[in-house]
Amino acid sequence: MKTIAARTLDQLKIDYCLRAYEVSEDELDAVSVARKVNMPPEATFKTLVTRGDKTGVMLACVPGDAELDFKKLAAATGDKKVEMVAVKEIQSLTGYIRGGVSPLGSKKKYPLYLDRSAFDHERVSVSAGRRGLQMILTPLDLQRAANAIIADLAKPASK
Repeated sequence: MKTIAARTLDQLKIDYCLRAYEVSEDELDAVSVARKVNMPPEATFKTLVTRGDKTGVMLACVPGDAELDFKKLAAATGDKKVEMVAVKEIQSLTGYIRGGVSPLGSKKKYPLYLDRSAFDHERVSVSAGRRGLQMILTPLDLQRAANAIIADLAKPASK
């Protein structure tokens, strides 16, 4: 069964492939998912649900081996402060659960900010809208499908 995110790409006639993987509660992080779908962690993007003091709810896609830099996102959006949305709010806001948030097809259309490093890769992997399923597509197609705003958002992951 195709997800809303995959159907969105179909409607836009965007070429992509789906890769299923075994879900484990202990391995919902993007680096583990990257390994399971045979993609480099830096080309496997996690979609984070955030809230800015001016912008409100928005999505941010950053590489799996990096972290979201809240100051950079705030600078890109014009917010003074940006924070993560509480896990308990994610599903009511997006229709997705933690570990399965896609940059496409959420209940409401939120702005998507995509880290510019996506364009360092021929293809990137993002959640297809449920745990255990990733979509592989070109960064340009992701940008076009999500109407994404490209910005410098990532910082090295803290050890």
